[in-house]
Amino acid sequence: MFDTLYSQIGAAFIVLVLGFAFLKGEETERIAAGAYGLGWLASMLVQNDSDLYSAQWSMLAIDVVMLLVLGALVWKSHRTWPTWASAAQLLVVTAHVLMTLDIRPSISSYYTVINLAGYGVLVALAVGTFWAWQERRAAGLE
Repeated sequence: MFDTLYSQIGAAFIVLVLGFAFLKGEETERIAAGAYGLGWLASMLVQNDSDLYSAQWSMLAIDVVMLLVLGALVWKSHRTWPTWASAAQLLVVTAHVLMTLDIRPSISSYYTVINLAGYGVLVALAVGTFWAWQERRAAGLE
């Protein structure tokens, strides 16, 4: 899981963004950060590294739950960043669906889409947290 430098850098980025969201974000950012963190940990527990070429149903379920959480945030929040995060998460779910339908994209493109879209969710969360923090500072609440 953390056997390569790439995975260690990615984990550090995730921890930094989630920490930033918990420390400086509002309720919307904290909910998204909590869901992302739980989903990330759950994904590491259920992923099957020995069978890379078949659908991973548990990973699909976790990503669908994350999409539902982000969709609920889009519905209830007045912020725009959950829309961008939901769009990136929808790419992740779509990649899983393509794999389950046996359309057979190359495995490298499958993992590239999932990883880059996951970073898209994190970037949207980080930008949303930054703007929520700056709005609070401008209002004199912090």
